[in-house]
Amino acid sequence: MASQDWFDKDFYAILGVPQDAEAAAVKKAYRKLARDLHPDHNVGDPKAEERFKEIGEAYAVLSDPEQRREYDAIRAMSHGGARFAPGGAGGGFEDIFANFGGPGGGQRVRFNTGGGGGQPNLEDILGQMFGGGAAGFPAGAGYPGGGFGSTAGPRAGADVSAATRIGFRDAVEGSTVTLTSPELGRVTARIPPGVKDGQRIKLRGKGRHGDPGAPAGDLILTVSVDKHPVFGREGDHLTVDLPVTFAEASLGATVAVPTLDGGSVKVRIPAGTPSGRVLRLKGRGVKRGDQAGDLLAKVQVIVPQRLTDEAREAIEKMAAAEDGHDPRAELFQRARS
Repeated sequence: MASQDWFDKDFYAILGVPQDAEAAAVKKAYRKLARDLHPDHNVGDPKAEERFKEIGEAYAVLSDPEQRREYDAIRAMSHGGARFAPGGAGGGFEDIFANFGGPGGGQRVRFNTGGGGGQPNLEDILGQMFGGGAAGFPAGAGYPGGGFGSTAGPRAGADVSAATRIGFRDAVEGSTVTLTSPELGRVTARIPPGVKDGQRIKLRGKGRHGDPGAPAGDLILTVSVDKHPVFGREGDHLTVDLPVTFAEASLGATVAVPTLDGGSVKVRIPAGTPSGRVLRLKGRGVKRGDQAGDLLAKVQVIVPQRLTDEAREAIEKMAAAEDGHDPRAELFQRARS
């Protein structure tokens, strides 16, 4: 961005935030304006499109701590009384940033337009003041593009933060998402298999472009994962509640268990399996390279809500056969110890 733009534009006013606004407030204001002014919601409205570009430009500067410091410093200079006035035969301007050279009265800096009569180039001014060895500032100290106090040389691009939401299956199996940003345009990002809800992924070189010859920044992507109506997750293991009948749990059975890919796998229910027991199906969980978690099927014994006459008679016979057996006796014994 040309430094003259930083003198001319009030990025705080563009985003509608005070100059001392914290980073979170700046981000919140930008997101609200971006939603309202997005081209998809303002088709054919050139003013909205121009405003959308303005807020993107403002946010690009104010969201970057280094650029924001530089911007604030330059804006403070412009508000500090730099006086442009015709002067002598050369038609120059004087007293720019007077007393800028430090203690002892400081240094008066004078620049001429070279007789051209037009406004001097702002970058030339800053270059002479801060980059050309003016008193109190070493050569190469720079101005926007180099950074106050930074070393000379091309500056790497800044990192950019973004967020996306994906489905449960996409998180387990991996996915590709496309992000759109006013500062980066369209960015395609690969979500690796096994990403967790809230996990941050660093995509190298997907951030802002750096100076010529310098690397681009990174894109720091926070991933939110939707819940699944059937499956849950514990680390690299998938979980599922498996309903079984009283008869299956009592007598034993082989039943089908659903898998995340839409298929199923058979599992053996041992006779006398209680509700809550977890059956482990090896290698049916989240896969990471050559490693894979398991599918944990938690048995849920279903108590019938309605009984036929035959079923009721059978259960009554079973109850009669168990007469005298108290399944809670051991519980009370342990409770008294």
